[in-house]
Amino acid sequence: MSGMWGNNIKLSIFGESHGNAIGINIDNLPCGFSIDMYEVMREMRRRLPGKSKLSTSRKEDDNPEILSGYFEGKTTGTPLCAIIRNNDNKSKDYSKLKNTMRPGHGDYTGYVKYKGFNDYRGGGHFSGRITAPLVFAGAICKQILRSKGIEIVAHIKSVGTVEDESFLDINLNNNILEKLKNEEIPVINADLKENIKDEILTVRQEGDSIGGSIECAVLGIDAGFGSPFFDSVESTLAHLMFSVPAVKGIEFGKGFDLCKMKGSQANDEYYLEGEKIRARSNNNGGILGGITNGMPIVFKVAIKPTPSIYKEQNTINVESMEETVLKIEGRHDPCIVQRAVPVIESVAAIGILDIVY
Repeated sequence: MSGMWGNNIKLSIFGESHGNAIGINIDNLPCGFSIDMYEVMREMRRRLPGKSKLSTSRKEDDNPEILSGYFEGKTTGTPLCAIIRNNDNKSKDYSKLKNTMRPGHGDYTGYVKYKGFNDYRGGGHFSGRITAPLVFAGAICKQILRSKGIEIVAHIKSVGTVEDESFLDINLNNNILEKLKNEEIPVINADLKENIKDEILTVRQEGDSIGGSIECAVLGIDAGFGSPFFDSVESTLAHLMFSVPAVKGIEFGKGFDLCKMKGSQANDEYYLEGEKIRARSNNNGGILGGITNGMPIVFKVAIKPTPSIYKEQNTINVESMEETVLKIEGRHDPCIVQRAVPVIESVAAIGILDIVY
């Protein structure tokens, strides 16, 4: 089972989308750290479903119940365990999906791997619902990183054909960070918000879905963190990013655009800013040789369209071994990009804390 991760900070996630609860166990947090629960809940609300027509109508409070590792407002240093109760789960919507495999989901692969014993309701353990405890853990990691001068921020880079500006092309500062983390549609160019909403609502009316991309930056991290090869900063972050359902690609800095460049264009030239070494560009996304170079870490992830759509799709029934046509019911996001922004920030925070711990 792949529900555990980490070298210094160790995580274990558990639960299913329509089970009693989902949760996480976090091992090796520093003792005596004061957790701002108001800030944790603010992060949880950023990911909440049911806030507008842009997401699923499923309503969950997502109030984490801390069971251990937290006493009198501070971490104890022992494993911190929290659960989040599932309240608005309509499992009857999934009764006919037990043997009918939804295209684009983990239904078929899960059925094969777990020999048909997996909980298929709402995607079970494969569901994006399981990202809620990751946001809880990430919110705590963000606070610890902030105490070290490290901040993490992300924005919607694209939805469908609507493309926002890049962190690589602007001056990243605290004003942008504060602005983005308080927006339902976090984009650098505010004029694009309505275009993104229109893109999402159009596919919703068509009974379809749409994907996009999210760009994330890690600010304030010094040079020298990470290792070459297997424990590179890219390896650690990529591992975590691909642990988020719907992430199908990642690139650091200019990423695949580097393929079109000459070395003289791609190299980030150094200069002195007082006694600090800086780079004039950040084409490599703040990482060289698997190690941070003191520039902001910048990466982008690709988010696929939500696989649950209301259009008819061809599939198979694994019990009768017959081809069939499926029309999915229930409540689903026409686009998950906007709700995935705090998830990407959170898993980035988990990875960075593991690196700098």
